[in-house]
Amino acid sequence: MKVFPINFFRKKKRHIVYTIISLCLLILLAGAFLDIALRFYNFKDNIRSFPFTVANYGYPVFKFPIDASSVSAKAVVIMDKDSRVVLFAKNPNLSFSLASTTKIMTALVSLDYFKLNDIITVQTANVEGVNVGFKVGEKLSFESVLYAMLLPSGNDAALAIAQNYPGGKDAFIKTMNEKAKSLHLNISFADSIGLEDSRDFTTPLDLARLAAAAIDNQEFAKIVSTKTRVITDIIGVNRYSLTNLNQLLGVQGVNGIKTGYTTEAGQVLVTSKKEGEHTLIIVVMDSNDRFYDTKNLLDQISGNINYLSIHP
Repeated sequence: MKVFPINFFRKKKRHIVYTIISLCLLILLAGAFLDIALRFYNFKDNIRSFPFTVANYGYPVFKFPIDASSVSAKAVVIMDKDSRVVLFAKNPNLSFSLASTTKIMTALVSLDYFKLNDIITVQTANVEGVNVGFKVGEKLSFESVLYAMLLPSGNDAALAIAQNYPGGKDAFIKTMNEKAKSLHLNISFADSIGLEDSRDFTTPLDLARLAAAAIDNQEFAKIVSTKTRVITDIIGVNRYSLTNLNQLLGVQGVNGIKTGYTTEAGQVLVTSKKEGEHTLIIVVMDSNDRFYDTKNLLDQISGNINYLSIHP
């Protein structure tokens, strides 16, 4: 009878153990690969379920390039409102003073809190810059004050809104900056008017994004598209005739949005334009002639956009 040494059985036993461990590892690896494959399959299904955003609107492109050589503005952005696609840009990420386009955010924050028939009490008269002419102690509806702020760009109206906010103007300015963060915008606000040139600033790109968000508010859109309006205080004694400073309203589909000017900021204009079923946002900042610059761009934009189909 053949006798095997003890080491032979030990080696045999060790070999069996290693084989079992190897088989277990292979089973675990196979399971892991199967899990990854299933996750990838489901991930592809999820992608098919949620198509790229611009597929809902079409991807906008110019048929012919924009010539901005005669545009004096130091910064320009042309954006499709729904898709947020930038069609043209000049210095879109440089910081500029907002001037009275600050009041776009003032309007949005106040519309979040006040009802149109809420009463605003004027606390300060004769504010620096443009004034509608409100008197201290005068009471007006919030809607009337909103028109006074957005049409003739009344600084007294913008301040009255901030002062009537819970916590006063400091709390209002804090909420403006919080709103900017919630919209993922790189904008700094130091007042509700736009007089703080060194502390009211943003990029043209983020101003266009703010305008695109603002125009989605139906009340805001209605007001900024209004050419003239007559308002009174709540007892009907004081009467104010308001005229929109935007000279381009009604020109080539223009239906908003806001002018701005200070010595440091230069001329600023944020424009919304209807182009067929779409809306375009045009921003010019630090311009020598905001209306000429914007009209120049409008002439080049009209009928010059294709909306391409995007399929996931």
